[in-house]
Amino acid sequence: MKLVVVSAGLGVPSSTRLLADRLAAATAERVPSGAEVRVIELRDLAVEIAHNLTSGFPGPALADALDAVAEADALVVVTPVFSASYSGLFKSFFDVLGARDQDALAGKPVLIAATGGTARHSLVLDHALRPLFAYLRAVVVPTGVYAAAEDWGAEGLPDRIERAAAELAALIPATLPTPRRERAEQDAFEVVPFEQQLAALRD
Repeated sequence: MKLVVVSAGLGVPSSTRLLADRLAAATAERVPSGAEVRVIELRDLAVEIAHNLTSGFPGPALADALDAVAEADALVVVTPVFSASYSGLFKSFFDVLGARDQDALAGKPVLIAATGGTARHSLVLDHALRPLFAYLRAVVVPTGVYAAAEDWGAEGLPDRIERAAAELAALIPATLPTPRRERAEQDAFEVVPFEQQLAALRD
């Protein structure tokens, strides 16, 4: 299963990327057959995103990232908060994706998350991120994760990460195309032949 992480952090190191990595790791642990995780750093695509907005054509790195998001089984998206909303870079990437393929995220499970300097910006999840991905017809998990500066190393954040990851992992098999869903279900449950069950009862 393909889990793609979109991180809009600008710094190195980045608290946005740190949160993204923790969410991805917690989700991958809950996928029965394992997950192939790919991280897309929007910082590295900023120039190509700007060119695409003016020309309508993506560069090779941006095109590859757009394909990865469209082909993913699930997404983890994380943005820093700027002016009480998602960053312009984050929005521009998904504007480009939507212009390229309006159905790219339709029915796709998405875990939304954000980072900021203060807990006062936590409403960005419900006032900005959730409406954006609802418009793109993604399936947004109930629990969004916001991490303020004071949350790192404090109680509460690990629990929110675990809860959101569990919700995302639970959605993945249901949204896979049928052949891949059947393989996932086979990996999740061991089927014991009826004859073997009878033999065990006789013993």
